[in-house]
Amino acid sequence: MNCNRKRIGLVGGISWVSTMEYYRYINEGVNQKLGGLHAAECVIYSLNFGDVQERGWEDSYELLLNACNSLKDANVDAIALCANTAHLFADRLQEAVGVPIISIIIETARAVSNLGLHTVGLLGTRYTMEMDFYRKKLESYGLKVLIPEKQETRDYIQRTLRDELGIGQINPATKEAYINIGGELIDAGAECILLGCTEIPLLIGPDDFSVPVLDTTQIHSKSIVECMVS
Repeated sequence: MNCNRKRIGLVGGISWVSTMEYYRYINEGVNQKLGGLHAAECVIYSLNFGDVQERGWEDSYELLLNACNSLKDANVDAIALCANTAHLFADRLQEAVGVPIISIIIETARAVSNLGLHTVGLLGTRYTMEMDFYRKKLESYGLKVLIPEKQETRDYIQRTLRDELGIGQINPATKEAYINIGGELIDAGAECILLGCTEIPLLIGPDDFSVPVLDTTQIHSKSIVECMVS
């Protein structure tokens, strides 16, 4: 992804908790690159996540399209969707809006490949784990994707993402459960754990597993910074 200028548009609010992490990582990254008092020139369109939940992700395209069009009107040079599941519509949105979208899936696939790994254990929303938009993009980079086998496990992750992490609630029992779920993926052959929801890094991280843990929020933010200062 190449940009000639430095203004980026962020579609946030999905959730606001992880959007704060994006804002921090991006500003810290730009400052590390440029020094002094330099920070990110960005425009944030923060969606009401309640609207997304009421419609369901499958019916939220118009909400995301409106956000992207508003960012386009603000003369951004590229757009980042600050949620893994929102990339369900990434290709369609880019075509409709005509502004480059920095893909969290592509950047994550590249990060895994750069580590020389081939099998990932994917944790994310039920949509990210079960629908093919995420898995197929990863597989196009030669990666094998494992997800929790049991439907009840995937439903549990979905519920805790929505009802706990999405509002910034950290529950030690939930953390233990996620560690156990990740351990099952490692036992099944995962060479790394992919935190494929931007709220999950608030709960678990590299210290919790015996294999590399990839934080998609950090990976995406780093790519956004590279775009902004290129």
